[in-house]
Amino acid sequence: MIENLIGGFENALTLWNLMFISIGIVIGIIFGVLPGLGSVTAIAILVPITFYMSPITAIGFLVGVNKGGTSGGAIPAILLNAPGTPEAAATAREGYPLTKAGKPVKAMKMSLYSSVFGDLFSDCVLILLAAPFAIIALEFGPPEFTSIILFSFTLIAALAGRSLLKGLIAAALGVYLSTIGLDPVDSTTRMTFGEVELYDGINLNALAIGALALSSVISQIFDIRKSSNEDEEVDLFKAKSNTTLKAVEFWSNWRTLLRSSFIGTGVGMLPGLGVSLAAFLGYGAAKRASKTPEKFGTGHLEGIAATEAANSAVVGANLIPTITLGIPGNVAAALMISAFMIHGLVPGPLLMVEHGELVYSIFACMLTANLIHLVIGRIGIRVWSTFMRVPKSIILPVVVILCVAGVYIPTNSMFHVGMMFAFAGLGYVMRKSGFSIVCLVIGFLLGPMFELALRQTMLLYKSDLSIMFTSPISLGFLILTLYFAWRFGPGQKKKNATSLSSGD
Repeated sequence: MIENLIGGFENALTLWNLMFISIGIVIGIIFGVLPGLGSVTAIAILVPITFYMSPITAIGFLVGVNKGGTSGGAIPAILLNAPGTPEAAATAREGYPLTKAGKPVKAMKMSLYSSVFGDLFSDCVLILLAAPFAIIALEFGPPEFTSIILFSFTLIAALAGRSLLKGLIAAALGVYLSTIGLDPVDSTTRMTFGEVELYDGINLNALAIGALALSSVISQIFDIRKSSNEDEEVDLFKAKSNTTLKAVEFWSNWRTLLRSSFIGTGVGMLPGLGVSLAAFLGYGAAKRASKTPEKFGTGHLEGIAATEAANSAVVGANLIPTITLGIPGNVAAALMISAFMIHGLVPGPLLMVEHGELVYSIFACMLTANLIHLVIGRIGIRVWSTFMRVPKSIILPVVVILCVAGVYIPTNSMFHVGMMFAFAGLGYVMRKSGFSIVCLVIGFLLGPMFELALRQTMLLYKSDLSIMFTSPISLGFLILTLYFAWRFGPGQKKKNATSLSSGD
């Protein structure tokens, strides 16, 4: 493994790759700073651009965007009490009181260092576990993969939205949309309505950018209102008191950093749990373990460390099921799969066998990105706040232009641009009616894998699906599927959501 990683660094540490990793981190931070956008929107817009890059450069670039976006959401949370991303809501509890106390720089330094720590921790876990997981996954057959995907649909539907039923409906719609085009077995057309553009299926960029990014823009256009904090400004250069974060202050929280990193890594390894859950679990665990829990909520550095280490640890860990099984841990990972597929790479057990050198080069990019993130974040700590003052009347039209360009440039087709706007409308309706767009996108991505695994099972076992109940692995995942369906079904979801919203 060490030799493979050294070879990966030799491939990754080129001036071209380092430049794009740095650009990705800067873009990610800017999107994270701007409330309502975030790293998912950035990745959705930028995935098509990676078509013109080498696989290592492309994945390294998107990794940088994801890392920067995850930590960037903490900046408006600390300065304005307006989290740039949902997971940064817990950071606002401690960061904003520190800002009012004249210590915004100290809070942002703690946020940055904790984020890099958690990120680095999960990357190391990814590197250690990827190969063993891939070896185990090679033993899986079609019945096992069918059960695993069913479990993933249920888990994501249960945890990604407010309703299990609505989540499953959204996932089912995604699977249905993935079947449009030519049948993979006999090449007959399915639901193309004679439209040649649909023979290759629905364009992934059109669906992802439309449903995720453009629908968010539409929602913000309709919901724009003046925030109570909009007129507040923090002048970092005039912050007088205690802006230096001493090394002893940071490392005094090492137990919290490790605990939250473990929590974030565990959450990231399970599909559908999400970054927000990791942030609040890390915060709650730190508060319960603290000898001075009364300090939480008053501007406590330990609270920032707990939150940021936990949510950043998800970034690396969610690539464990993505790379080894081809099952994305969250939307960002799902979009990363599309980037792999653009370059002819299929995430799954065979990826490390067939493209081991490339995978370890990506690992090297991830480790390098942490160092670059630390440097860029530290240098720009007094700059990022300026992006929060850019009016949305300027930001949103630029995002729309980027969305259109992201779909049109790779395909040269206005048909796909029109499809993007159609999915934007669908995404807006889903947002307003409580249906999970996450489930839709992941259902669309996993749909072909699910169809293939199910049809292979039926062909191999002559339509006898009882094999799914006799295989120990398959049966185990089916039991877990039924458990989560019961646990988060009608009457249960509301109670669970209430307990999670309590914060602790």
